[in-house]
Amino acid sequence: MAVFTPPLLALRNAGVTFGGRPTFSGISVAIGKGERACLVGRNGGGKSTLLKALAGLVEVDSGERFIKPGTRVAYMPQEPVFDPGQTAAEAVAAALPPAHHDDSDRHYLVLAALDEVGLNPGQMLASLSGGEARRVSLAQALITEPDILLLDEPTNHLDIPAIERLEERLAGHEAGLLLISHDRSFLKRLSQRTLWLDRGVLREHDQGYADFDNWSTAILEAEAAEQAKLDKRIAAETQWSRQGISARRKRNQGRLRRLYELREDRASRIGQREANLGSVQAQGGGRLVIEAEHISKAFPGQDGSGENGETVIARDFSTRILRGDRLGLIGRNGAGKSTLLGILAGTTQPDQGTVKHGTNLQIAVFDQRREALDPNATLWATLTGGRGDTVFVQGRPLHVASYLKDFLFEDRQFLAKVSTLSGGERNRLLLAKVLAAPSNLLILDEPTNDLDMETLDLLEEVLADYDGTLLLVSHDRDFLDRLVSSVIAVEGDGNTAEYIGGYSDYLRQRPQPISAAKAVGAKSAAKKPAEGSKGSGRLGFKEQREFDGLAGRITELEAEKARLETALHDPAFYTRDRAGFEASTQRHQEIAAELEAAEERWLVLAERVG
Repeated sequence: MAVFTPPLLALRNAGVTFGGRPTFSGISVAIGKGERACLVGRNGGGKSTLLKALAGLVEVDSGERFIKPGTRVAYMPQEPVFDPGQTAAEAVAAALPPAHHDDSDRHYLVLAALDEVGLNPGQMLASLSGGEARRVSLAQALITEPDILLLDEPTNHLDIPAIERLEERLAGHEAGLLLISHDRSFLKRLSQRTLWLDRGVLREHDQGYADFDNWSTAILEAEAAEQAKLDKRIAAETQWSRQGISARRKRNQGRLRRLYELREDRASRIGQREANLGSVQAQGGGRLVIEAEHISKAFPGQDGSGENGETVIARDFSTRILRGDRLGLIGRNGAGKSTLLGILAGTTQPDQGTVKHGTNLQIAVFDQRREALDPNATLWATLTGGRGDTVFVQGRPLHVASYLKDFLFEDRQFLAKVSTLSGGERNRLLLAKVLAAPSNLLILDEPTNDLDMETLDLLEEVLADYDGTLLLVSHDRDFLDRLVSSVIAVEGDGNTAEYIGGYSDYLRQRPQPISAAKAVGAKSAAKKPAEGSKGSGRLGFKEQREFDGLAGRITELEAEKARLETALHDPAFYTRDRAGFEASTQRHQEIAAELEAAEERWLVLAERVG
C-alpha cells in the first residue's frame, strides 16, 4: 500500500473576491517538494492572485491555505518593487532569513547569489533596467534555499542568454516549482504538470505544457459539443474564445507552410547578395523596403569589447529587406538591438555605410513603454480617437466593439479607462492600435511582454496574415520560431549576422562561440591535467564558500563515522536493537561515501588554490 505524503503547500476550496466580483472560487491546488508545475490562463483571469494566495500575500475569502510547518516558500512577483537607495547586495541580503547571523556567511551567500544572476553587488537599484530588477528579485528568492518556489513571469524583460541560464538553474533545483510564464519554450523545458485557470475554474493535467494545446483543445471541443447537444446559448466572447482558439490552431499548419516558403525565398536572395546588392533600385511599387550596405556603428568612451574601449554594435553589416520579409532581431540586453533597429528604420545614423528606404514607406511602431496610450482615455476612444464607433484597420472600416472583441476584450471593458487594465491588457490594446494604422512596415519592440498564451496566438495570427514587412525584437524563442523568416543576431563586439529561419535554426547554424570552444578545451584539459598543473588558480564565490566549509564538514563526518564504528563493534548492539543496528550500518555506509566525495572535492579545490 502506497504511503501518502502530504503536500508542502496547498489551497483547499479557496476563493478570492475583488470589488464584489469573484476572481475564483472552490479552487484546490497542492505543490510538493520536487514537483514542477506551470499555471496558465488569460491575463486578468486570476493567475497572479492565485500565486499570491499560495504565497500567503493575499487572504482567501473562503476555503483554507495549508503550509507544512518548517516549509520555506519563496515568491517572485511579476513587478518587483525595491528601495532605490539600496544596492543589489543590500536588497538580496535583506531577503536572508534571520538565522543567518554570521557576517562572513551572509557575505558569501549574497555574492554567490548575485554572481549567479550576473549582477554587480554595488549596483544601485535606482539604475536597474527591467531585466536587471527581475534578476535581483530572482536572487532574493533563490538565496533563501526554499522548499517551494512561486515565480510570476520570471522571463519578462530578460534576454535569451539570461532566460537559458535561468532554465538551467531551475532544472537543477530541488524545490517544488509553480511558475507563470508566457514563454512556451521555458514552460516546455521545465513543467511536468499543467494547471489551467479558465473562467474561474482550475483544471489540472498530469503532463507538462508541451501537451497543453492538445489537452485544452479537446476540453473546449467537448464543452462546445455538450452545449450544442443541450441547446444552450454561449456568451459571445466565450464563443469567440473557444471557436477562435480551435480555428487558429487548425490553421497553423497552413501558416507554417507559408513561413517555410518565405524562409526559402529569403535564403535564395541572401545567397545572391554579394552579386546583386548594389543593383536593386527602390522601384517596383515599393518592393524594396530597406537596403543597408556595409553598416558600422560604435559608441566610443564606454567599457565595451571593441578597440579603445568602444562598444561596437555592427561592423560592415549588409542586408536587403523586401516587402513581405519578417526579420527577428536577437541578442543580449545592451548588445545593440535597438540601435541596429534604429539604423534600419532611419532614426539612427550609422558611423559608416548607407541605408536606403523604398518608396511610399508607411511605418507603424510598437513601443514597449506604451507611450502612445493615454491612461485617462477609454478603450473605445483610444481606437476611434473619440469620433464615432468606427475604427479603420489597414484602411478597412470595422465597428470598434467587434475589433475590441477580436483582441479578447469583454463588453464591460469597452468604456473603462486604460489605467484600469493589467500590463498584458495594455499591451493588447496598444497592439490593436498599432495594427489598425495603415502601414507596410511594422516595427515591434518586445511586443510579447506580459501577454498571455491566447493573445500570443492572436498576435501570431495577425502578423502571419500581414502582407507588409516586419522587424521584430523579441526574446521569445518559440514566437520567433513560429513567425520570422530570418534572424539578425547582434552578438556584441561588432559581430552581427543574419541566419535563415527562427531561433532554433540560428542555434544550429551559428559558429561555436569562442568562449564555448575554450570551455570545451578546459573540460578536456581537466580530464587529462598536465603534470604539475595547479588548475585555474582562482575559485568563484560559490566554490570559495564551498572550500571554506569542506574542512569542517570532513571533520564532522569523520567524528560521526568513528562514533558509529564504536557502536557497531559492540556485540550486544545487534541483539538489543536489531532495527537500530541495521540503520546504523546503513548510515555508516552513507557517511563513508560522503566522506570520500568530500575529501576528493577538497583536493580538487585545494589544487586550484595552489
